[in-house]
Amino acid sequence: MQNICKQLQLDLWKPSRIEDIQPGKEMHVRIPFPLLQKFKENLHQYSIPFEVMIKDVQKLIDSSNVGDYRRQKKILAEFDYTTYHPMDEIYQWMDQVKEAYSDLVSMHYLGSTYELRPIYYFKIGWPSDKQKKIIWMDCGIHAREWIAVAYCQWFVKEILETHKTNPLLQKVLHNIDFYIVPVLNIDGFVYSWNVNRLWRKSRSPHNNGSCYGVDLNRNFNSKWGSIGASNNCRDETYCGTGPASEPEVNAVSKLLGSLKSDVLCFLTIHSYGQLLLLPYGYTKDPSINHEEMINVAQKAAAKLQEKHGTEYRVGSTSHLLYSNSGSSRDWATDLGINFSYTFELRDTGAHGFILPANQIRPTCEETMAGVMTIVEHVDAKFFNSAISIFSSNLDGTLTWPLGDSHPATIENVCLLFALLTQIIAKTKGMHTVDDRDNKLL
Repeated sequence: MQNICKQLQLDLWKPSRIEDIQPGKEMHVRIPFPLLQKFKENLHQYSIPFEVMIKDVQKLIDSSNVGDYRRQKKILAEFDYTTYHPMDEIYQWMDQVKEAYSDLVSMHYLGSTYELRPIYYFKIGWPSDKQKKIIWMDCGIHAREWIAVAYCQWFVKEILETHKTNPLLQKVLHNIDFYIVPVLNIDGFVYSWNVNRLWRKSRSPHNNGSCYGVDLNRNFNSKWGSIGASNNCRDETYCGTGPASEPEVNAVSKLLGSLKSDVLCFLTIHSYGQLLLLPYGYTKDPSINHEEMINVAQKAAAKLQEKHGTEYRVGSTSHLLYSNSGSSRDWATDLGINFSYTFELRDTGAHGFILPANQIRPTCEETMAGVMTIVEHVDAKFFNSAISIFSSNLDGTLTWPLGDSHPATIENVCLLFALLTQIIAKTKGMHTVDDRDNKLL
C-alpha cells in the first residue's frame, strides 16, 4: 500500500503519512477518478480488501457548500452556530462577543500568521487582581477540520449563555480563565474556503515557492522532526525548517511559555476519528500522570457517549494511532501542563473532513459534555483539596487514600478531615482552635 500510494501520489487521510500505513490497520485515501480503476486493480492484485466510503468527494463538498458566504453583518443574537462560517464572519463574531459580554470576556492579540492575518484569543472568566489559573483550548490548527472551529464557537456560546444557571461554571469562572483560540491556522483556513476545501497545512512558502505550508502540529518543540514528520515541504506532515519556525506556533509557544506555571489544562480540538488522545506521540513511554489522565479521559468519553451514543476510543497517540513528533499536546505536556488532550471529533470516515453542517449541533453537544468532565476534574483537583486527596473510580466511587493500614472508620475519617482543616488553615495563616496531636487509629 505504501508503494501504491507513492506511485499514484494519492491524498492520504488516515494515517496522514504513507510511512505510518501498517499491516492490518485501516487506512483512508482519496482517489482521483482517472486513477480509480488502476488503484482497484492494484488492490485486487494483492488481495487487499476495501470499501468505498465516499463515492464522490467533490459532490459531497458541493452539497455541503454554504453558498455565498459574503453575507451582511448580523447581530450576535442572530448568529447561527449550526453552520460553518468563513474567517471574516468569525472575526466579526469575536468582536461582537467581546462587546456583548465585556464583564466576562476580553479579546487579546496572540500574533500574526505568515500572511499577516491577526490571531486573537478570548480570555473568559471573572476578573481578578491576580493572575488566575488557565485552561487553554485551540481549534483549527489543521485548515480542513472545520468542525473543530465550529466547536470552539459553540463552546464560547455555551459558557456565556449558561454560566449564570450552571453551578459548575459559576465556580470554575471564579477560579480559572479559559483562553480560547477559535482558529489558529487562519491562512490555511481561508485557503480551504477560497481555493482547496481539503487543505491541511499553513500557507508559508518553501523551496523558493515551489511548495506551500507547514503542518503546524508537527512544528512544536517536542522532539521536533524525530519521528512521524516529514522534511519534504510537499508532504502533508512537513514539519518546517525548525522547531516553532512558523509564526502561528511561535506565538502559542511564547504566550504559554510565559504562563506555564498557571496553565492547568491544554485542549486542542481536531477531526476526524472520534478519539480522545493522551501524550505521548513521540515515545511509547507514558506521561508521569498517565493513569489519572486516562481515567479522566475515559469518564469524559463516557459522558460524551451519553448524549448521542457516539463512541470514542481513548489512549496515547503512539499506542492508539501512530508515532509523531512536534505536536502541540506533547509540547504542552513537556512544558509541565498536567492535563493535555487532543480531541478528534466526528466522524470515523463516512464523511471524514467534510462533516455535514447538520452534524454540528450533535457533535458540539456531545463534545461539550466530554470537555466539561475534564474541566470539572481539573477544577476539583486544584481548588478542592479535601476532595482531591481521594482517587475517583470510573463507577463514581471514591477510594480511601490511606489504604488498609488505617481503615476508613468514622473516627479515622473525622480525624483525617480535622488534620486537613488544620493544614488548610495554617496555609492561609489562620489560627486553629485545637492543635492536639491527632493520630489515626
